[in-house]
Amino acid sequence: MSDNFKFFCHKKCEYFPCHKFENEDEFNCLFCYCPLYALGDKCGGNPRFVAGGIKDCSNCTLPHHKKNYEYIMKKYMDIVEIVKQNCNQE
Repeated sequence: MSDNFKFFCHKKCEYFPCHKFENEDEFNCLFCYCPLYALGDKCGGNPRFVAGGIKDCSNCTLPHHKKNYEYIMKKYMDIVEIVKQNCNQE
């Protein structure tokens, strides 16, 4: 079985590449908007936090490496837990 579903490079996108990247042919656009944003500083990337606690991921390329597909998929359960906690607070 191939792993082609784990990688998508959209070079015609007007924002490509959205981050500085060593080899643009290896830039994975599959997670264009990082699904780990909600995890704050526990995402595993290298975000910085600016005034007001806003998360700035402009220097993070974690979701754009093909090798990180499995890592991101495993972190979805952490996102589910955050959603459950927020639902229970309502």
